[in-house]
Amino acid sequence: MAKKKFTFLKPSEKKLIIDNTDPTLSVSRQAQLVSLSRSSIYYEPRIDFEELTYLRALDKAYTKYPFYGSRRLKLVRADEYQIYMCREQVQRLMHVLGIQALYPKHKTTIPAQGHKIYPYLLKNLSICRVNQVWGTDSTYLPLEHGFCYLVAIIDWFSRYVVSWELSETMTTEFCARSLTSALAQARSEIHNSDQGSQFTSMEYTNILKNNNIQISMDGRGRCLDNIFTERLWRTVKYEDIYLKQYRTIEETYEGLAQYFPFYNNKRRHQSLGYKTPQEIYFS
Repeated sequence: MAKKKFTFLKPSEKKLIIDNTDPTLSVSRQAQLVSLSRSSIYYEPRIDFEELTYLRALDKAYTKYPFYGSRRLKLVRADEYQIYMCREQVQRLMHVLGIQALYPKHKTTIPAQGHKIYPYLLKNLSICRVNQVWGTDSTYLPLEHGFCYLVAIIDWFSRYVVSWELSETMTTEFCARSLTSALAQARSEIHNSDQGSQFTSMEYTNILKNNNIQISMDGRGRCLDNIFTERLWRTVKYEDIYLKQYRTIEETYEGLAQYFPFYNNKRRHQSLGYKTPQEIYFS
C-alpha cells in the first residue's frame, strides 16, 4: 500500500488559525470557515488520566476477550489490571469505546434515524476470489493523552488491508475517505459493514452505489459477520499499538504506515497456508 498523506487538522490546530485581532473577519466567521464551533475556541479540554487508564485497560481486556460482556470484563479488569469498577461504569466505558460482546443479539449497532438499512448478502455465499467481498469496521486506539479511531477495509478472501484511515472522532467523513482510497486501487463486488451511522449514511452508501457495488449489512443475530476485521484489530493492537504506545495521532499514523505494509506484504497467515495477504490478493 502506498504511503498516504496525512492532512487533517486537529481542533487544537484549527484554534491556532483564529486571529482575534483581524479587523476584516469576526471570530465567529473565522470559526465557521475552519468548521469549528465558536465555543470550542475558548474551551481547554481537561485530561482525565484516570479514565484514560480505565479505557486502555478495558480496550486490552476486550481485544483479548471480545466475546465477554460487561460482567466478565469487570472481573477481568479486577483480576488482570487491579481496576475495580461497578458494572454500570464498565458499560459506560464500553459505550465510549463503541464495543459490545460478540454473541447473537436481537439488535446490532443502531443506525441513525432515517438511514436506509440494506440486507445481509453473504449468507451461504462461498467467498472464493479476491475483491468479491470487502468488509469494513472501526476501532478505538489509545494514545498517551487521549485516543483516536481507526477504520479499515479488508478483502475477506485474502485478508489484504486495501485501505485505512485515522480520525480523532468517529465521523462519516473519515470512513468515506477510506472507501474512496480503496476504490482508487480496486473495486469489490460486495461491500459489508455493520449498521453504524457512518456506514448507513447517504454520503457513504452513495459512493458504493455510484461504483455499482452491492451493499451488505450485518443482520439481526449475526455476531460473527465481521470476524475477519475483529481479528485484524487484535493483530494490529498486539503487534503494534500496545507495543509502541504512541503519544499522538500523528505518531500513530506514521507507525501504522509502516505496520500495514508489513501486515500485507511480510506477515504470513496460518489461515492462508502461511502465505502473505499480498501473495493471495495479487496472485
